[in-house]
Formats: sequence, structure tokens, C-alpha cells
Amino acid sequence: MDHSCQDWMSSLPEQLWDIPLTDLAIPGSHDAMSYCLDINSPLVRSESDFFRLLDGLFYCFTRPAIFKWATTQDKIIEEQLSMGIRFFDLRIAHKPHDSSDDLYFTHVIYTHLTVLETLSSVATWLESHPKEIVILACSHLEGIDDALHESFIFSLKKLFGSKLCPRKESVLTLRSLWASGYQVLLSYDSQHAARHQELWPAIPYWWANKHTAEEVISYLEWNKDFGRPEGFFVSGLNLTAAKSYITMNPKESLRTLTFNNWECLRKWLEKQIPGSDPKSLNIIAGDFVGPVPLCSLVIGLNQKLVRNTDRQIKQR
Repeated sequence: MDHSCQDWMSSLPEQLWDIPLTDLAIPGSHDAMSYCLDINSPLVRSESDFFRLLDGLFYCFTRPAIFKWATTQDKIIEEQLSMGIRFFDLRIAHKPHDSSDDLYFTHVIYTHLTVLETLSSVATWLESHPKEIVILACSHLEGIDDALHESFIFSLKKLFGSKLCPRKESVLTLRSLWASGYQVLLSYDSQHAARHQELWPAIPYWWANKHTAEEVISYLEWNKDFGRPEGFFVSGLNLTAAKSYITMNPKESLRTLTFNNWECLRKWLEKQIPGSDPKSLNIIAGDFVGPVPLCSLVIGLNQKLVRNTDRQIKQR
């Protein structure tokens, strides 16, 4: 584990403490909780009826394939935090026919761990790292009725308490967040977010939906040409294999695909620049963030902001 990344926000040069978080380069974890998928759980509700039928008839073939292509991470959430991940892509759902109010993470199937026990671990980690800020992006939210939404939101507010940064906060810099004791920006992709000032709206995620590095890079460059969004946004370096590709490549997995394409993605990533420029990047998310040195590369991009700041000071 790279311990230099554990408290990287508090270790940034002081001239970056007053730069908006939306201008910093922030490492993110795509499908952050897929390391604990339950191979025996039901399929998520949004899967097609045809795939559900196929899974029922050929369970012993479909499940190993689902598991190795839906698993995008292999480090537990505390390890991801300690490696420097500060944005977490959290896909949340209620299991069908589950009489409890427990919510789980999903990626085609459900996880072993519940949402609240996992986020309790995040809250505990933050206690030990009081100057680190995390962005938790709760999305999908399948099978959750109005009452369960409100109950879940109440639990989140109770769990993180005064660490939650309200969306009315106009200045989001490290210095301002530290001064207020805020450590969590909680994005909630639902209309229910509007009723709660502690919740932020959905964060745009540039997802290429392609299985080669070249196609992913082409998609991201195409988006950059239109200019960056005003607030937080995510550039996904994650690869996606269509069901046809999975069928034709039975010996491959998302892990092998990620590793085989990493060198090309790395070269592109090293050239990127954070900041307010229309073509700058903000949150950069990927798969297998432990074996792949995403965190150190993304955090390192902030040195370009330091050089720009120094240059501006000299020009004055």
C-alpha cells in the first residue's frame, strides 16, 4: 500500500488549499463495492427478462461469467480509502422479496455487505483522517419505495452527522471544508435529494461503454471538446465488455481486460490537466484501483496546478 496517498489531501501544497475541489484531480473507484458480490444472489431487477431466463436455465455457466465480469475492484473500502480513493461509485438497491429494510450494493447481482455497515466503516476511517474529504455517489437505487428512501436518508444523516457538507455551501475548497469540519459530500441520484439540504444531486459520469483503451480515450476526448461541466464530474477509465464479447472470450475477465489496456490508459492519463480550463479533468475513476496505480497518477496531476499557481504569482 502506498502510504503517501493515505492523507494526500492534507499533504497537498498550501497554494492548493483555496482551489475549488471541482478543479482538483481526484481518484475515484468505479463500482467501488463489487469486491464483495454474492455469486448466489438474485439478478438485479433491471436485468432483462431474456437474461433472467438464460441465468435460470444455465446457472452453472452464467454465474461464473457474471462474477468475473461484474467484479471491478478487489480491495475493501478501507483499503481503497487508504490508497487515496476519494470518490466512490455506489450502486444501491433493495433485494426483491426481502422483508427487511437492508440495502445492498449491486453490479448485475447483489453484494454480501449491506450499505449501512459499509458506510459505517467509511465514517470510522474519516474519524482517523479528519482532513480527508470523500464524495459518495449513491445511484441506481432500485426497488426502493418512498418510505425506504426517507428511512435510508435519515440513517445516512445520523451516520455522518456534522461531517455532511450541505449543497448550499458555495465555496468548496479544502480550507473552507476543514474550517467547517465537513468531510462528506453525499450525492443522491433521486428526486428525494431535493428535500434534504445535506444531499447533492447526481454527478455526471463520462462512461464510454467500450472494451478497448483506444475507444475509451476517443470517447473522453470527444466529451472534452464540448467543455467540462461546471461542478464535479467523473471521467471513467473503466472498460465495458458487451455480452457478445464475453461469450467469444471465455478465458478473459474484466481484470485481464483492465490490465491488458492499462498501459495505453496510463499514457493518456499522464497528459491530463486538472483545473478550470474547458478541457481539464476533475474526478478520474477506474477499475482494480489497488493493482493498477491509478491513485498516485491522478494525485500527481495536481502538481501541474502548483506549477500554474507559482507561474501566476511570478507574473504579478
